[in-house]
Amino acid sequence: MLAVTTPLFMGRRRRLRERFGPEYERTVEDADSRMAGERELRARERRHDSLDIKPLPSSSRERYSHDWAGVQDEFVDRPEEAVHDADRLVTSLMHERGYPTEGFEQQLRDLSVEHSRTLEHYRAAHEVDTLGTQHKATTEQLRGAMVHYRTLFDELLSDGGQTRHVPA
Repeated sequence: MLAVTTPLFMGRRRRLRERFGPEYERTVEDADSRMAGERELRARERRHDSLDIKPLPSSSRERYSHDWAGVQDEFVDRPEEAVHDADRLVTSLMHERGYPTEGFEQQLRDLSVEHSRTLEHYRAAHEVDTLGTQHKATTEQLRGAMVHYRTLFDELLSDGGQTRHVPA
């Protein structure tokens, strides 16, 4: 295992840790080995690089903001449905930005490359959404899910804090 401690590998490891944040540890822990986990993270980067991720035009950002306000208003009378609608709105936003939306686990892997710091919010919200569809979530859990969805929603809407101006 001498190769793992060379400066080249240490630089790659540091870069992966910085890029993926808490997702680095989660992926390495779930893998058979550190090297397998790091291989998975590099594969995510390659897949992400092949995607056509794009910022939204201002008209789309305004529409999504308006739609989010409607979901929040819905929460008062229909909290389970509002959480489910928040999940659908986040998925729609991901799709319009260019992320594939073929399944939750793949969504997590794709988002982890640029949005690793908000993945726990997405996981927590999605878990409550699942409970909500079974009518097993408390109002407080549903309220928390809305906050979690909002965190990812805001980041996706603003292009991860790196909003580029795109003509409407």
